[in-house]
Amino acid sequence: MRHFAEHGYQGAKVETMAIELGIAKGSIFQHFGSKAGLFLEAYKRAVTALPAWLDAPTRVLDGGFFATVAYWLERTEHLVHEDYIPYRVSLIGNYGTDLVSKRDINRWLVSEDPYGTLEFVEFGVARDEVRADIDLEMLVSMVDWLAGSLQDALVTEELDPGLFHRWRSQPERQKHRVEQFAEVLRSAIGRQAASKPAAVISLEP
Repeated sequence: MRHFAEHGYQGAKVETMAIELGIAKGSIFQHFGSKAGLFLEAYKRAVTALPAWLDAPTRVLDGGFFATVAYWLERTEHLVHEDYIPYRVSLIGNYGTDLVSKRDINRWLVSEDPYGTLEFVEFGVARDEVRADIDLEMLVSMVDWLAGSLQDALVTEELDPGLFHRWRSQPERQKHRVEQFAEVLRSAIGRQAASKPAAVISLEP
């Protein structure tokens, strides 16, 4: 994981990893089949090391579905500092691999749901916050794609369409944009669209 995090998928060398581990290069291929197979296992380990939606503190979950979305987005930069290597590997898997590897990653994400998005959306539906008239798989995909892309843009300037990184010196403006995203998401999938603003949870202990 560390080697992929430091060098990216293309820059990572199986031979270098084997030397550092003190094993034969062939042993890696024997166990994982290829560099792509090795990266897929590193990606799985990285993603499962990151917190799931419902791992938020109880006080946040008590605030509801959209409050939890806002909490994780506001906490993105802290999360990256605490879990730099797994987050970096997940980022490389999402944006820095070839289409074949990306297909295998997507299949695993769908089958395993490591972030618990399905359970999280069901949590929102059960609280009567998330619409029940839209196909559940569609809701899960929307939350994964939209929240995931925004979270990556928050910490990766190359993925930012200009929403955040030009306002690095104005954290209040960044926070406002996160709150706006939560409101846009509410308007799309919220049961009571735009009837009340998304709750904002303080990150102070």
